[in-house]
Amino acid sequence: MSDFLKLVGEQLRIIRVSKGLSQEEVAERTGKLGFSKGRISNIEHGQSNITLSTLEMLMKALDIAPEELFNFQRLSGVTDIEEKNLMLDIHRSLLRERNLDEVKYVVRITRDFLNTIDAQTKKNSSNVE
Repeated sequence: MSDFLKLVGEQLRIIRVSKGLSQEEVAERTGKLGFSKGRISNIEHGQSNITLSTLEMLMKALDIAPEELFNFQRLSGVTDIEEKNLMLDIHRSLLRERNLDEVKYVVRITRDFLNTIDAQTKKNSSNVE
C-alpha cells in the first residue's frame, strides 16, 4: 500500500495507544456499521485502502479532530521527551479506571522498582571505577 496510508495508519495507532484504547475498543466505538478488530489492525498497518467516511468514523471513535490526525510531527523525529510523554499518557490511562488503593499500590511498586534500578546502577558504576 501507499506511504500515505501507512502514515495515516501509524498516526491512528499512536493516537489510539496514547488514549489507552485497544483496537477492540475502537472497533466497538464505531457502532453497528463499524469495523472489526482485524480491520482496525489492517488500517493501522497501512494494509487497507480507506474512504473518507471510514476515516471520519475512526476519528469520531477516537474523539479527535482532523488537525490532530494530520499532525505528522509525531512521526517525524519523535523525540525522547515526546516518547516519554506518550508512555506516561499510556500509564495514566491504564490507571484512570482503577480505585485509589490500586493506584497507590502501583505507585509503591514503581517506587521500589526504580530504587532497585538506581541501586544496581550505582553498584555497577562503582565496579567500573
